Amino acid sequence: MVDLAADVSLSAVQSSLHTEVRALLKEMNSRCASKKGWIRWSLERKVEVDPSCSVSLISVLVKELEKKLEKMHKIGSRVHVIPILHTLYYAVIQSGSLIPRSLYQRVDECLMKLLISPMPYSTVALSTLSSVKMEMTTPGSLYLRRVIAEQNLKSKHCNLQERVFVLADPDVFTAQLEATVRAYLEVSGVFRDTPTAMEKNLMLRVMQKGLGTLSWSSRLAQALEALDDQMVEKYFEEVVRAVEQSIKHGPGRCTKYLNRLQHVQEEILTAATEVTEEECGSRSSRTLSFPEIKFLLWTNEEDLYKLILMRERMDTFAGSRGVQRDDCRCLTARVVVMGDDRVLGRLSRVFLSIRQRESNHLVLTKKLNLQLYYVPVTDVEPSSPVGPGPDEGRLSLAGLLGRLDPWYNSNINILRATISNLSDQNLFLLDTLCYYLRCGTQPVNLPMYSVKMKRGSSDASSAVEDVFVSHLEADMPKFRYLKEKFPKDPSTQRKTSTVIVLTVTYTETSLSKRGVVRGEALRTCGVMITSEPAAVTSGEDLLTVSFDSIDLGNKKKIRTQNISIRTMEDRTLSVCLDRDARRTYTDVQRIDISPCLDPGCSLRSSRYLNNVLSLPINTFSGVTL
Repeated sequence: MVDLAADVSLSAVQSSLHTEVRALLKEMNSRCASKKGWIRWSLERKVEVDPSCSVSLISVLVKELEKKLEKMHKIGSRVHVIPILHTLYYAVIQSGSLIPRSLYQRVDECLMKLLISPMPYSTVALSTLSSVKMEMTTPGSLYLRRVIAEQNLKSKHCNLQERVFVLADPDVFTAQLEATVRAYLEVSGVFRDTPTAMEKNLMLRVMQKGLGTLSWSSRLAQALEALDDQMVEKYFEEVVRAVEQSIKHGPGRCTKYLNRLQHVQEEILTAATEVTEEECGSRSSRTLSFPEIKFLLWTNEEDLYKLILMRERMDTFAGSRGVQRDDCRCLTARVVVMGDDRVLGRLSRVFLSIRQRESNHLVLTKKLNLQLYYVPVTDVEPSSPVGPGPDEGRLSLAGLLGRLDPWYNSNINILRATISNLSDQNLFLLDTLCYYLRCGTQPVNLPMYSVKMKRGSSDASSAVEDVFVSHLEADMPKFRYLKEKFPKDPSTQRKTSTVIVLTVTYTETSLSKRGVVRGEALRTCGVMITSEPAAVTSGEDLLTVSFDSIDLGNKKKIRTQNISIRTMEDRTLSVCLDRDARRTYTDVQRIDISPCLDPGCSLRSSRYLNNVLSLPINTFSGVTL
């Protein structure tokens, strides 16, 4: 009778989870942006409150994945694969009980089949498979490593350390919005335990996961509570060492790993035989603790380089951990920028500056793993209910990322509405940001373009260089009024033909990939240049060049990677990069645009001279360019 009741209860749980998972996948096709992301959050919170239900969730997700695999030949059915994989990964981490090997085997079979799929499905499947296999052979390892890294716990055997920085664009964040978001993100510190408490919770979780000792949980938790700090540190180091050695040696180490956990558990229980339930209560943590988040307005571009832990800080870190100087990339800086196209334009310039510094002295590259994230925020109300369109205000890159990765669109693009209307005192924003940091591991590489400008003066300072990732707009303000005043007067157009002229030289990319150099003289008031990544063109990175001509019938567009624009008759242009008024250059007579080369590669070997530098923004699916 008891077994029958348990089976009915399990069936009810799985049925409820199946309904939520189906709603989660259906939500991706919804045009209602206001509720997107909430089902994923609700499901995540359910697993955090009751980690034992994660096994049922994994079972439901595997069934869904098996169904999708049967229809993988239909392109439309692939859109749900990425959400299933990331939800599966999160459930595996959060599981507070032993996952049956038979269930692991089904997961493994599904992921192996996905490896022959096109990108990005195969890429995400490979990443998930690597994590699942690690968890199969070393249960509890994913959770332990994640907490050690995010909480910067000290351990002689695991040197993973992380810092999270959120940089907000002051042109978008009002004083009130800044204060609100800061309060929502920095509340993460309130929910963090002491290092000793976190070590106890980690040991309990690893032993539950590895030994399946749910019946011992209460007694083990009480025993851990009774230990003094010195004993906690001793046993914690033993557990971490067992995990790291098992990971290092692979499947052959699993039995020895579990035996070691059993031995440590027995020692802890023996050391606390006098403890009673009245003296100590269970303190099993049911959730991943929030990482410490540093939030600041990004008023100075140098702030980013200062934040990500300079030579002295990293040398100190390496020395305190006993890490070799050449093996210190266990330190990760997760940088989240909040804003619109303008903040990504600023980020690209700083990213290039970092690469230029690294080309001379390897301070960061060998010691720091830099991960970049983007949360779109705007001060303009969106016109589309399903996310920003390709030309909507300053959110073109947010729209691009959302089209490439629907899961990013459902979870991150929707935050711009949430952030603008923060009122309820809940953890949705903080939880979603942490979910993005933990699961957004696949970068979309946004091409960066070098801009060389020659100004009107003849001295050396007249040459200016910069970069852009989304837009470049060049305008002739002195003559724009002619188009507005005489748009239909042919005689006026003839009179102005000698003064409103640009000489344009560009390399036209043909289907055969051969460049054809062309030159033209155009009567125009301005030029708009927009970046189109290879992920969109299904070929290679391109620039679309549109001319604002005073000739109504001449609306020429050019698609190229390299272009030079020069004014005639001593006229000048006003040039704005990435729609950012702070990056406006005046009195410009010539513009040369080409793909930005990676300075770090070009100085090492001649074969890297044509290696183009891209801005890697992490998403859930990513696109390899």
